[in-house]
Amino acid sequence: MTTPFDAVIAEIGKRKFHNHRKDDHSNTVSEGIFNDLLAGCEPLRADVTAGKIQHWLNVHTPGARQRKIDLLIGEATGQGTPNLSELRICVENKSVMTAHRNRDARFDDLNEALQVLHRVKPDAVLVATVIIGVADQVLNVPDRIKPFNRNFEKRILPRLSSGDTGLWKEFSKAISRNKRDDPKKSIAKFRRLRTRPPGHTHVVGYDYVLLVPVHVDNVNPPFIPRPNELGIDVDKEYETMLSQICKAYRARWHL
Repeated sequence: MTTPFDAVIAEIGKRKFHNHRKDDHSNTVSEGIFNDLLAGCEPLRADVTAGKIQHWLNVHTPGARQRKIDLLIGEATGQGTPNLSELRICVENKSVMTAHRNRDARFDDLNEALQVLHRVKPDAVLVATVIIGVADQVLNVPDRIKPFNRNFEKRILPRLSSGDTGLWKEFSKAISRNKRDDPKKSIAKFRRLRTRPPGHTHVVGYDYVLLVPVHVDNVNPPFIPRPNELGIDVDKEYETMLSQICKAYRARWHL
C-alpha cells in the first residue's frame, strides 16, 4: 500500500535532499493520515460530511508553554477555529532521520505533548508517529554544502539523491555518520513512550505510536526499507494504526 511516509520520501526525492532543519514532512504525514481516515473510517467520514468536525494543522495549545499540535481533528468554535475542549483526534509527528543524538530531545517533545494533550482532553485519540533514519552516513547538504557553493543549483543539486557516489569523496567533510546500532537504539527509545489499553482514557498514554524506518542519505535515492532489520512491517502497522484510531473514534463518539 501507499502510506503518507511514501509521499514524504517522494517529496525528498523530488527536492533532491532532506533538510533536517525543517519539519515540513509533518504536514504531508498529517494530511495523508486525515485523508486515509476519511476514506476508511465511516463514523469519522459521516461527522466530517455533516460538518460536525474539521481538521487543522499546526494548532497551538493554550498556556505559557504552548505546544503545537501537528494534526487536530475535532469540533470548531463559532469563529471556525478549533475548540480545544472538543478535541477528538490529535497526531504528533517527529523524526530522527539523520542525527540520532536528537532522539532524546524528540522523545521529550512527545512525552511533554502527551501530558499537555491529556490535560486538555483525556478522551481524545492520541497518536504519535516517528520517522527513523537507518542510513549509516548522511551527506549534510543544508549546513555543509549548500551555503558554501555558489553554483549549488546547477552543479550539485542534480547529482543529489541520484546514486552519484562520487559525492561522498568530493564532500567527505560534510558527512554525518551514525553508528550501526543507532536505529535500533532509537526504536527502543521511542517504544518507551507511554501507551494505554483501548478504552482506558483515564490513563496518560498514546493510543498508538507508529515507528517508520526510512533510508535517506542525500546521495542515493531515498526509500522506505521493506523489509528491514528492525522487524517493522510499515504497511501492516500503518493499517493497524488507522484501524485502532477508527475503533477508538467509534467507541468514544458513536456508541
